[in-house]
Amino acid sequence: IKEMKQLRNYSGAPNPTPLQTVATAVWSDENHVIENRKLYQEKYQIADNIFKNVKGYNSPQAGFFLWLPVKNGEQATLKLWKEAGIRVLPGSYLSRDVSNKNPGENYIRVAMVAPFEETKRGLQTIKDNLYTL
Repeated sequence: IKEMKQLRNYSGAPNPTPLQTVATAVWSDENHVIENRKLYQEKYQIADNIFKNVKGYNSPQAGFFLWLPVKNGEQATLKLWKEAGIRVLPGSYLSRDVSNKNPGENYIRVAMVAPFEETKRGLQTIKDNLYTL
């Protein structure tokens, strides 16, 4: 019983009833979810317009991230940071090697979390730096 009591103290603190009531109201609100989905769809439409001619580009169906095809994720990440001040993440950092190949190696992950106009400018800058000759 002593061990169970200690485990409960560390992992199972009960929430007070008023906090549970407030949490129920907040979790029941779906308006912000609907608005957020709409905003991301608008951002993905902009990405589709900007990257539609990039070989290997696939429009995301959902989520917070855009995966862009590149020759080398680490090199593209460094180029964007050094030349444009844009931070992205190499895809290889988010996947593991399978059969001596990392499936994320030829991608970068772009977080689509900035405000709309900033996202639009950032995506255009990425295209100009990585895909425009």
